[in-house]
Amino acid sequence: MADNLLSPGADGRRVYVALGDSFTEGVGDYNSRLPNGVRGWADRVAEQLARAAPGWKYANLAIRSKRLRHIIAEQLDPALAMQPTLITLYAGGNDILDVGTDIYTLMKDYEFLVARLAASGATVVLFTGFDVRVSALLEPLKKRNAVYNQRVREVAARYEAVLVDYWCFDAFYDPRMWDSDRLHMSKAGHKYLAGQVLNQLGVPHKVKPKDWAPPAKLGLRDWERRQRRWVRDWVLPLFARKLRGVTLGDELSPRWPEPVRVPPKAGLKKLTARIPAD
Repeated sequence: MADNLLSPGADGRRVYVALGDSFTEGVGDYNSRLPNGVRGWADRVAEQLARAAPGWKYANLAIRSKRLRHIIAEQLDPALAMQPTLITLYAGGNDILDVGTDIYTLMKDYEFLVARLAASGATVVLFTGFDVRVSALLEPLKKRNAVYNQRVREVAARYEAVLVDYWCFDAFYDPRMWDSDRLHMSKAGHKYLAGQVLNQLGVPHKVKPKDWAPPAKLGLRDWERRQRRWVRDWVLPLFARKLRGVTLGDELSPRWPEPVRVPPKAGLKKLTARIPAD
């Protein structure tokens, strides 16, 4: 896989385009110097691709809170117009959390999107969803998540996509892999996932997982305090936004809407100018 991926196309192009929602935008891996204030696993993958084969360009069209229908309407055509050689896609997680979502209709639309991406000739990377153990209130969503993951695996096989089976990564049972909202990965989680994506692509890299001691066990009082803080800071604002019909991504634009040349060593942290694709 790596040999084909890292070799330039007939026109010398190496273009990576990331599609999706907050998972791919990078929420949880905060960096005030970067667009939308985040970095994320996709930036890290782009950096390592450029280390392995200089000349890569990278666009990230993902925006937090986007549903699958938004990704199809807003990201599909712009992504294909960039003539990518590598595409990563995670989509549908926000739909699973919405009341009234028909998971089977959702997955038909998901397959439509993957079919369009695969027809471009690019290497396509897909992800299952992790079983986030947030609260007993979300237990009814387990069935939807199981159907989603099974269909993603089937679609990946049908369109010869690379599958990153996020569901199976036991490292994410460690709470330190998650941001304080318990729904988005922390910096450590994004770094770990970047390494897993690169492993699946067969790309050499220097991304190493965090070497932690086992997490300390919380006493009942500390656990209750954290639960109250989580409900106050994250759960209640989430429901308030749903009632108002707004999302955190409504006022945001894609972080890297046009392909930028990826510096081979410094990474995107020091990138200040967007360089259009040739």
